[in-house]
Amino acid sequence: MRIIPAIDIIEGKCVRLSKGDYNTKKIYNEHPLEVAKKFEAHGIEYLHLVDLDGAKSKHIVNHRILEEIASNTSLKVDFGGGLKSYKDLETAFECGANQVTGGSIAVKDPETFKNWLQKFGPEKIILGADANNEKVAISGWQEESEKELIPFMKEYQQEGVKYVICTDISKDGMLEGPSFDLYRKILEEISEIGKLNLIASGGISEFHELPKLAEIGCEGTIIGKAIYEGRISLKQLENFILNQ
Repeated sequence: MRIIPAIDIIEGKCVRLSKGDYNTKKIYNEHPLEVAKKFEAHGIEYLHLVDLDGAKSKHIVNHRILEEIASNTSLKVDFGGGLKSYKDLETAFECGANQVTGGSIAVKDPETFKNWLQKFGPEKIILGADANNEKVAISGWQEESEKELIPFMKEYQQEGVKYVICTDISKDGMLEGPSFDLYRKILEEISEIGKLNLIASGGISEFHELPKLAEIGCEGTIIGKAIYEGRISLKQLENFILNQ
């Protein structure tokens, strides 16, 4: 299972929110590149970089941070937050993103998202399927759609999607543990169609949760606040990666 630390950006700074609420913003570091380099120094290969300003503005904002991290580390970066247009994607890839995540766009403008899949290929495009009560949430989690989570995933799996990041918003930033039952249910139901790389996100609080997510069948897991609050050490993650 891939270990994917998260860096969320507001005004160029590394922050975390709770349940996607911008009013809960906590700044952990004013220099995201410093954080990324620490991850890299501990054998981490992947990074989940979220442009929270972009998510609010509905267009890419913090692409310079992406470019700085991609240029000065070897981390493979998946980038998301406010990507709405072909130009946004071009900017993200030109600035060094390995993959981009589309969430709201996949709900509000499915044709555009499908075009991205065709143009860039399913290895480059991640479906962001973030949910409250198994309903897909959009617009930086400020809105809840009427889309049911698992049928939404199945629909895009049939369109060729290979990677899905699924965040249970009620768990995000709360350090109360991830949604094991939800991920188990997703993997059981979508296996009827074929393999999907499910990336768990939200609520990771203790190291022992990681082997459990791997056992369920998650292809990757995104870890944010648990690292920044010292609940999980980078040394523990380094050992986990080495011993898999």
